[in-house]
Amino acid sequence: MRFAMMAMLLPLAACAGAGGEGPANPPPVAEGPCRNDPVAGFVGQTATADLGAQMLAASGAKTLRWGGPNTAMTMDFRPDRLTVIYDEKMVIGSARCG
Repeated sequence: MRFAMMAMLLPLAACAGAGGEGPANPPPVAEGPCRNDPVAGFVGQTATADLGAQMLAASGAKTLRWGGPNTAMTMDFRPDRLTVIYDEKMVIGSARCG
């Protein structure tokens, strides 16, 4: 029985690391709707956990979602979330609420 349970959980564990390593998610620092204008100046900078924390504070977002190269993401809209897209060199290409 244990073997069967472990065999069922193994594929889920394999998915956990899909997409490679990205910057760590900083803890939420604000609660409310996200604002796009304050984060426009972060585009072109290198994605780091510290920069993510600064972007969260500037945007007023409650959560941060990193999107690296070839990362699949849901299309649901959340007004309290900041989505930051970065490339292979960890350079931020866009930052938007939603």
